[in-house]
Amino acid sequence: MAVPKRRVSKTRRDSRRAHFKAKTPTVVECPQCHKPKLPHRVCRECGYYNGKQIFEVE
Repeated sequence: MAVPKRRVSKTRRDSRRAHFKAKTPTVVECPQCHKPKLPHRVCRECGYYNGKQIFEVE
């Protein structure tokens, strides 16, 4: 079984983890109701996607 020869230092460990962070999601404006929504998804406020009504909003 592979076992590390030396202990990994805190600096090396933290440098490896430096790029592992949460990103804020991309948000676009709905062209119909102008509310924020995720790109390439149906707007939950008005039910439109790509200029067509996909579902009826109650």
